[in-house]
Amino acid sequence: MAVSGFLMLAFLIVHMLGNLKFFLGAADFDHYAAWLRTIGEPLLPHGWYLWIQRGVLIVVVAAHFVSAYLLTRQGGRARPVKYQHRPYRSSYAAHTMRWGGVVILLFVIYHILDLSTLTLNPAGVPGQVYGNVAADFSHWYVTAAYVVAMIALGIHVDHGFWSAAHTLGVHRERSERIYKTIAHVLAIALTVGFVSVPILVQIGVAG
Repeated sequence: MAVSGFLMLAFLIVHMLGNLKFFLGAADFDHYAAWLRTIGEPLLPHGWYLWIQRGVLIVVVAAHFVSAYLLTRQGGRARPVKYQHRPYRSSYAAHTMRWGGVVILLFVIYHILDLSTLTLNPAGVPGQVYGNVAADFSHWYVTAAYVVAMIALGIHVDHGFWSAAHTLGVHRERSERIYKTIAHVLAIALTVGFVSVPILVQIGVAG
């Protein structure tokens, strides 16, 4: 679960940086999107890299969810008698990670249908990525759903990064403080980076 989480985190950082190119304008953003489809050529046919990447991400996400399910069952078997009073922090983190994960999964499905296949996009013009994104976030309800999903993602990263680092061997108090700080910074940076595009489009500053 920790390894799959770190792989998804690496993708999110790169994806967010790519999204921020939206602020450079339509020409730069569309050029960037077109370049992504040429990665691997001529070894790979045009556009295949992105679909391979999506396939790998689906496997990683599936591994993450299966790991979460198995760890939950393992924890239940290890303590068949429930806590009379479950610790607040433990209960909050568990519920946040579980339902936050569901929100993120639903958003990813929508995101693919919206900007990858263009099935749900208001504009849906192939190759006009900047225009498709701008069309999306001109609707307040799309922006609101995106912001909620990104807040859920930030909370998930904040707790998940620390938990993964602890799982992989961080035990000293000083190291734990460092990793908690890194988790907070990553969560805030990802959340702000991702929501900046929809919010600024919605208020008319960009797009």
